[in-house]
Amino acid sequence: MAEAKKMGWLAANEREFIHVLRTTVAAVASLLIGRLFRLPESYWAAITTIVVMQSTLGAAWTISRQRLAGTAIGALIGALLATYSGGSVVAFGGGVLIAGIVCALAHIERNAFRYAGITVAIVVLIAHVEPAWTVALHRFVEISLGIAVGLALTALWPEKEALAG
Repeated sequence: MAEAKKMGWLAANEREFIHVLRTTVAAVASLLIGRLFRLPESYWAAITTIVVMQSTLGAAWTISRQRLAGTAIGALIGALLATYSGGSVVAFGGGVLIAGIVCALAHIERNAFRYAGITVAIVVLIAHVEPAWTVALHRFVEISLGIAVGLALTALWPEKEALAG
C-alpha cells in the first residue's frame, strides 16, 4: 500500500522532475561550452540558461529575442559608461535610465529592459581588470550562449505539455 502511494506521488510529480532534469542538463551544458571557449565568467551562460528553461519553446523564443536585444543594449551602454565615467552610482543610474529609454523608443518589451539593466550593472558596478569593452563583449557572448543552449534544449527536449498542445 505504501509503495503504491509512493508511486502515485512520483507519477503526480513526474513533470516537475523532468523539468528539473532538463534544466540541469541545459545549465551544465552551457557552463561546459562556456568553459570550452574559455569565457572568463561562463557561469553567466549557466544562469541565463536556467532562466530560459522556465518557458515553453514558443514563449522562450519570443522572450529570448528581447533578452538578447536588452543584453546588447546594456553591454553597449555599460561599456561606454565604464570607459568614460567609471563605476559610480551616478553612471550606473544614468545607464539604467538610458537603457530604459532606448528600449522604450525601440518598442521592445520590459524583458529587454530587464536584461539591459542587469548587463549595465554587471559591466559598470563589478570591478574588472579587463577593459570595459572586453567585459561587455564577454557578458554579451556568455548571456547569448546561455540563451542559445536554453532554446536548443527546449526545442530538442520539449516538455510534455508542449507536445500535447
